[in-house]
Amino acid sequence: MSMQIPPKKKITVSSMQKLKGKEKLVMITAYDALFASLFEEYVDMILVGDSLNMSFFGKNDTLSATLEQMIYHTKAVCNGAQKPLIIFDMPFGSYPNKDEALKNAIRVYQETNADAIKIEGGSERAEIVEHLTKNGIAVISHIGLMPQFVRSEGGYKVRGKTKEDQEQLLKDAKILEQAGAFALLLEGMVSSIATKITNEVAIPTIGIGAGSGCDGQVLVWSDLLGIFESFKPKFVKEYLNGAALIKEAVANYAKEVKEGKFPSEEFSY
Repeated sequence: MSMQIPPKKKITVSSMQKLKGKEKLVMITAYDALFASLFEEYVDMILVGDSLNMSFFGKNDTLSATLEQMIYHTKAVCNGAQKPLIIFDMPFGSYPNKDEALKNAIRVYQETNADAIKIEGGSERAEIVEHLTKNGIAVISHIGLMPQFVRSEGGYKVRGKTKEDQEQLLKDAKILEQAGAFALLLEGMVSSIATKITNEVAIPTIGIGAGSGCDGQVLVWSDLLGIFESFKPKFVKEYLNGAALIKEAVANYAKEVKEGKFPSEEFSY
């Protein structure tokens, strides 16, 4: 039996920020109108993540996702869900400098109903974040383990294992807050530093593989529902054995077609 949650008003940047320290924030990814509509009543934010390049498009990493792809999927998500805060994940190569970043972010705002964008990077991105926010673009900054850096970093590496790295993460967080980011996504870092960042910034933090001390959590929907089978990160909890259930249903369908049992008279005109 599904949990019934009362209808809620549209979540905005300001209303989301007011929940810091009062109520945990729920974020999930979505790439299409159908799943966005299913998630809408239960989440505060939907991230149209470049993770779609892996779970949806079958690539080994997120790097080849294009602005056009992301815009297409964001339009679909916005058609399916209106109440959550919709966040557009800026793909690799779309924000190399502040002018290109603004040009592409303006295009996102003009062509979709996204409420905000997300960009990866620490203090080195502060100038870009400041330029975007001063021009009316709401920005979530993403620090810690950053999938768009997977090749330059030589893989997916947990951050914050040394004192020096923890100090850098905290510095990045504070500089990005000062630059105008309205929230921080903290990925793949030691829980203690994620909690410290959360306590020392005034803006909400959303964790993924960053422990329970963050202001909210995000998971990729196909991980959460147990559909993505290629690999399972340590931080993923599967709330449904989705792949097995789907395979069983399709197997039953195929069997009945082969045996001539479907469609029966009940399903015929």
